Order: sequence, then C-alpha cells, then structure tokens
Amino acid sequence: MKRSALVSALAALFITAFVFTAAAADYPSRPFEFLAPAGAGGGWDTTIRMVGKTLGDLKIISQPMPVTNKPGGGGAVNLAYMQKKKGNPYTITVYSPPILLINLTGQTKLGYKNLTPIAMLINDFGAYAVPKNSKFNSMKDVIEAIKKDPKSVKVGGTSSAGSMDHLQFLQAARAAGVKNLKEIPYISLQEGSMASLMGGHIDLLSTGMAETVGALEAGDIKVLAVSSPTRIKSGPLSKVPTLKESGIDTVFINWRGIFGTPGMGNAERDYMTNALKKMSESKEWKDICLKNGWEAVYMNADEFTKFLDKTNEEYKVILGEIGFLKQ
Repeated sequence: MKRSALVSALAALFITAFVFTAAAADYPSRPFEFLAPAGAGGGWDTTIRMVGKTLGDLKIISQPMPVTNKPGGGGAVNLAYMQKKKGNPYTITVYSPPILLINLTGQTKLGYKNLTPIAMLINDFGAYAVPKNSKFNSMKDVIEAIKKDPKSVKVGGTSSAGSMDHLQFLQAARAAGVKNLKEIPYISLQEGSMASLMGGHIDLLSTGMAETVGALEAGDIKVLAVSSPTRIKSGPLSKVPTLKESGIDTVFINWRGIFGTPGMGNAERDYMTNALKKMSESKEWKDICLKNGWEAVYMNADEFTKFLDKTNEEYKVILGEIGFLKQ
C-alpha cells in the first residue's frame, strides 16, 4: 500500500472512531423507539410502557421514549424488525421466554443471540388452575392421574404448543417424575381460556398468576399451585402452595428483560443498563411491580446473558422430550 493510501485509511479509521466516541459520549441525544413485540395491554406492552414512563418521570432519561406495538409470530415480527436496526442504540425492546422458544421450536431462525441483552427487570410466575368442582385438589392429584393415564388430563393455555404455558406445565410434570410428556394433551386457547376451563373443555389451565385472580376471588376456580420459588405474600394467591410445597422441586420463571439491537455499542448498552438499575431501585418502580404482581429482580447485561444461556439449555431438554426441538 502506498504511503498516501495508508495515511488516508488511517485517517478514515480515526474519524470513524472519533465520531463513534463522540456519539457514545453524547448518548442519548435524540428520541428513542421503544417496541412492544405484541398488542396493547399484554405483559410485554405493559412492561415497556412502565419502563419508559418511570425513566421519564424520574428524569433518569430526558429524551422521549414513545412505545410502538409490533405484534405477530409470538415476537418474531418484532425480532425481524430489530435486525433492520442493527447497531442503532435508540431502538429498545422487551422480551420474555418466547424469545428463546420461538427459536428453539423453529418458528424463526433468529433468537436472543440476535439482540443485545441489557438488563433483566422482573419475574412473573405461572399458575395451575382447575374448575371449582374438579376432582383434583392438588398438583399431586393431577400428577398421579397423568402417571396412570397421560391422556386423561387435558391441559390448556393461551400460548401455542411448545411455548410458555405448555412448557411451564411440562416442566412441573417432568420434575414430578412423569416420563411420557408428549402424550399429555395440550390445547392452545387463543382466547376465552378461563371460560374453556370453567366450561369443562379442559381439565387444567396453565397460565400466568394474574390471569387467575379474578376467577379465584369469585370462587369459580381452584388454583392448585403457583410456580414461584416462595409463596406469594399477599392477595388471594397467598393461600396457594408453590410447586415445591406440593412436592414438585422446580420453579418456572416468566422473566422479562430489556434488549437492544444487534451490534449495539458497549458504551450505550452500559448507559442503559445503569439507567435501568437506577430505575429498579426506585420506590416508583417497586410500587409498579407490586401493583402488577411482579417480582423486581434486576440483572445487569452480563448476568442476564449468562441467565439466558443457561435457561436456553434447560428449555432444549424439555422441548426435545416432546419432539418440539427443531434446532
């Protein structure tokens, strides 16, 4: 390479590095694009909106953080969109277990490794409900029935087969010693899951804790167990045993965390990680978690990435046993 060409190349690299450093130092200097991978009102939508509101209210971030909904494909549509924003530190989204599951079950070739984990913020947990007149009074009763005849218990959930509601039941059944997991009938109920349960169309509903509270208070259902590590401290679910209390040694976490685009710069990622840490320690955020029945559990980017790697391997085992693993 001629001296003049070498000098030009080095100058270009210096200018690029200077511009990047200046941009990182100035971050954030313009409005964000916060994305919910589903429609309004769900867990992803509520989480990302509360994050943006709290960061703004506490003046942790002064730039606007409007939320756009990008539903479809269990989060796959939003995930594909994030790829188009590669390296853009102003596009931020939220995900939970489906970011792992839609990849492992072959719904998309993309997964959590095609994003930049920023921080875990909350844990939510599952619940296992039956109609009020069900013959089942405990998870032990359900497991014993399945061991005798796996087709005798119809399990339902709002997620698709192989996704979260299905998986949280299979994880409990597997931990309880059930061997033939793929023989347990699972019915995906896109809408009207509680009505299907109370109407006798399914025997057990595997769902989120919050979805069971109204029907439980009304006396229409029995909640046999929750998937949290310890008993819920207050409210109607405080009387419900955990899986561990029911003799099933497992926990299923519906975690939610914040992600950036693939190739997001380390400086910008660290800025957002620290901003979310400050938010997570505030009274305002803790009140929001209490109101929504969430457990505030902060992990920084490195801790969150390790958690995702470990959880992904655990999901592979269960999905492999029921023939849903496509990797």
